[in-house]
Amino acid sequence: MNQLLILILLTLTPALELRASIPYGILTGMNWVPVFVIAVVVNIILGIVLYFVFDFCVKLFTRIKTVNKFYKKYVGYTQKKIHKTVEKYGEWAVAIFIGIPLPGSGVYSGALAAYLIGMSKKRFAIACIAGVLIAGIIVTTVMLSGSEVFNIFIK
Repeated sequence: MNQLLILILLTLTPALELRASIPYGILTGMNWVPVFVIAVVVNIILGIVLYFVFDFCVKLFTRIKTVNKFYKKYVGYTQKKIHKTVEKYGEWAVAIFIGIPLPGSGVYSGALAAYLIGMSKKRFAIACIAGVLIAGIIVTTVMLSGSEVFNIFIK
């Protein structure tokens, strides 16, 4: 049970997410199938919750006139400027951004970027699911193909 809790907490940790939890689970001897499923599901839920948190925070803080003025000037302008591109490629660009397992990418930054570019909740949910699946598959494949190499250091 401790390993499962650590797996979930690693998945919820900014900058780590499933990029750390899947290797942790596999290297500690857990079966890769439940590790993959748990990490992916938790990461998808996290991304969707984050989008709603950003929405709530922006609505709350834009009640302050100075913040609202700044938000409309910079974020609103950017959203209008890139609206056509977002409508055409938005969810797939965000999905790839979330899915590439590199530092700085993931659901935290993907949810923030999607919100700031004005992506709808539905389109972000699609991007989040696709991106997390891509990242999960990449990380799991790398770990399964290379985990035997790491076993010489663990034993």
